[in-house]
Amino acid sequence: MIIITVEPNNDFTLAIKTDDGKKGIFDVRPYLNLEAFQELKILSEFNKITNGKYYIEWACGADLSADTIEAKLVL
Repeated sequence: MIIITVEPNNDFTLAIKTDDGKKGIFDVRPYLNLEAFQELKILSEFNKITNGKYYIEWACGADLSADTIEAKLVL
């Protein structure tokens, strides 16, 4: 799966579109208590996201693979 677009939402979810036409929501909230994701509890930091096509990454260095996103994407 290739991530075409990723848009952060104010409820700590991501709106995702993929190359195979899927559109869905990925909930980041379950990850926010993990050490690597702590900074993302601040909405302004959560919004600093980069699409690497096969992963997404935040400015703080936290990242998620496309495989993880695909497994938990709610269509």
